[in-house]
Amino acid sequence: MKITAAVARAKSSPLSIETLQLENPRPDEILVRIVATGICHTDIAMRDQTYPVPQPIVLGHEGAGIVQTVGASVSKVAPGDHVVMSFDSCGRCDSCKDHQPQYCFSNFEYNFGGKRRDGTSPLSKNGEVIHGNFFGQSSFATFSLCHERNVVKVRHDAPLELLGPLACGIQTGAGAIINSFKLGPGHSLAVFGAGTVGLSAVMAARLVGATTIIAIDLFEERLTMARELGATHTINARNEKAGDAIKRITGNGVNFAFETTGLPAVIRSGIDSLAPRGICGMVGAAPDGTEVALDTQSMMGRGQSLRGIIEGDATPDVFIPQLLELYLQGRFPFDRLVKFYSFDQINMAIEDSEAGRTIKPVIRMPI
Repeated sequence: MKITAAVARAKSSPLSIETLQLENPRPDEILVRIVATGICHTDIAMRDQTYPVPQPIVLGHEGAGIVQTVGASVSKVAPGDHVVMSFDSCGRCDSCKDHQPQYCFSNFEYNFGGKRRDGTSPLSKNGEVIHGNFFGQSSFATFSLCHERNVVKVRHDAPLELLGPLACGIQTGAGAIINSFKLGPGHSLAVFGAGTVGLSAVMAARLVGATTIIAIDLFEERLTMARELGATHTINARNEKAGDAIKRITGNGVNFAFETTGLPAVIRSGIDSLAPRGICGMVGAAPDGTEVALDTQSMMGRGQSLRGIIEGDATPDVFIPQLLELYLQGRFPFDRLVKFYSFDQINMAIEDSEAGRTIKPVIRMPI
C-alpha cells in the first residue's frame, strides 16, 4: 500500500515528506493507521547519526493509532483497537524472560537496525529500499507495521492523539522514579534537565510523595513549568553551580539524581550531588565512546552508585495503561508538556524541540 512518510536521507538534514510503498503485514505483524506520533530526542540523534543507523530511514518511535489489519498469528489486538507503540524486544533472551524487555540482548538490532528480524525492510520507493522497523514501528508515517511485543492496547475513551509520548519519553522519566528508584515519601531527588523526560520524573516524584524535588535546567521557562508540576526547588545552571546549590538546599545531598542530558559534565555533577548511599541514574543518549571521570574513592567510601536506565525499567503493557489512568484521574498531567504540529510541520517541530521552544512536539497525521 502507498503511505506518506518522513524520510531521513542525510546526516543532520531535514526530513523529506515522500510517498512510499509499505508491504502488507506478515503473519506476526500488525498494520496501524497512525493518528499522531511524538518526536523524541532519540529520533533527532538518529537523524544526526549519533548512532550509525542506516539511511535512508523512516524514524519515529512514539506512535499512537488504530489497528487496521493483523497477521494470522496475532491475537493480542484486533482491527479497531486503539494502540500505543513502544520499543521492540525479542521475547526469548534472559532479560525478556525476566520481564525486563528494555534490556533485551538484541536491543540494538531490534530497535535501531532499520530492518525486520530477517534483514528485510517493509518500506520501499520505486525499487529503492527505505529502512524501516525503527523501534519496531517507524511511526513518522501515515501507516506503520508493528509487532505484538511492542504494541499496547489503550482505552477507546482516552485522547489517542495525545498518547504516543507515553511510549518512550514519559515512560522513561516516570518509570525511572517509580520503577528504578522506587522513590517514596521522605526521599529527595535532583533532576538534571527539565525536558520531557525530566519533567515526567518531576511529576512522578510528586505523585509518589517525594519531599524534596529539585529541577535543574538552563531555561527559566522550563524551570517555571517544573515548579508548576511539582518541583519544590529549581536551579538555573547558567547562574550557579548545581552541586553547590543542591548541597545548600539539602545539607548532605540528595538520595537520587536523575541525569537526562547525556553530557559527561552533567553526569559528574549528578554524582557529586548525591548523599551517602545515593544513586544517580542516567538516561541521556550520549555518543558511542562517551566517558565520564569518576572519583571512585569518594563513591566507594560513600556507598554511591551510578546506573544506566532504559525506558524507565518499565514493562509497557503494564506501565503505559497505569500512566494513562493516572492522567485521566488528573494526577499525572503530561498533556502540559505537549504541543501539536501537522505532519508537514515535522521539521519545524524538530527545530523547536532542539531550540527549547517546545518540550514535547507531537505530530498529527492527516485524516
